[in-house]
Amino acid sequence: MTRPSEGTTPVGTARRRPLRLRTALLTAVGWLVAVGFLLPYLQMALTSLKSEKDLTKSPGGYLPDHWTWSNFVDVWDAAPLWTYLRVSLIVAVAATVVTLACALPAAYYTARYRFRGRGLYLLLVLVTQMFAPTALVIGIYREMVALNLTDTLFALILVNAAFNLPFCVWILHGYFSSIPKELEEAAFLDGAGRVGALTRVTLPISMPGVVTAVVYTFIAAWNEYIVALTVTASPDRRPLTVAVPSFVTQYQEHWQYLFASSLIAIVPVVILFVFVERYLIGGLTAGSVK
Repeated sequence: MTRPSEGTTPVGTARRRPLRLRTALLTAVGWLVAVGFLLPYLQMALTSLKSEKDLTKSPGGYLPDHWTWSNFVDVWDAAPLWTYLRVSLIVAVAATVVTLACALPAAYYTARYRFRGRGLYLLLVLVTQMFAPTALVIGIYREMVALNLTDTLFALILVNAAFNLPFCVWILHGYFSSIPKELEEAAFLDGAGRVGALTRVTLPISMPGVVTAVVYTFIAAWNEYIVALTVTASPDRRPLTVAVPSFVTQYQEHWQYLFASSLIAIVPVVILFVFVERYLIGGLTAGSVK
């Protein structure tokens, strides 16, 4: 057995060095990107902890001179934040449920059956995704007036579900199409019906797509602003996105409350990601093995 001569580097060690260098560079780039995304949130947190004196000081500083932790308590008294938060949760959750209830059967049927006009239907679904609520807000308002749905939560739920439905149909259609039909046929042989095969085999495998649709719809409904501002008028029917800017108006400027409420508005979305993460990972392998 030959041994490497003195002064030479083993081949395995030589290959590991570029790999380690590339890993270190990718890690450094990842940290830089993460810091770039987190800096605005850090600035929001620092501003939410400033006092009125710190906010009006010129020149201002990044760090507060007096750390006012009570801003996160006072903001609940400065505005009916609980009401706005409740409205946002109701609209986002209801719009997500309605969207999934319509998108799941539509995506499954278009993925499993070849019917006349299927291509045109999918094209129309894609085209409707191109329209933004901002461009249609006047028409949406006129429809809500004609249906006597202005200043109602049902109007917000209906609009948010309608605008998020095309994306959910497309992404779920792609997931259902990628699942072999043989898995469902095996379930039929075991005595399962169409619904049983769907719930026990197809849905677990497509869970990443379902979770993506849930997260996308919830965040889109949670962040929607222009339609909620146009359709609603009563304070008890306005979501958090419309209420937050009210802390800074022509007659008052409470920047600390604006940023404190903005950070509070992020919490439900973070909780959603924490809750669905394990379903997203587990759905990659679930359902395909009996």
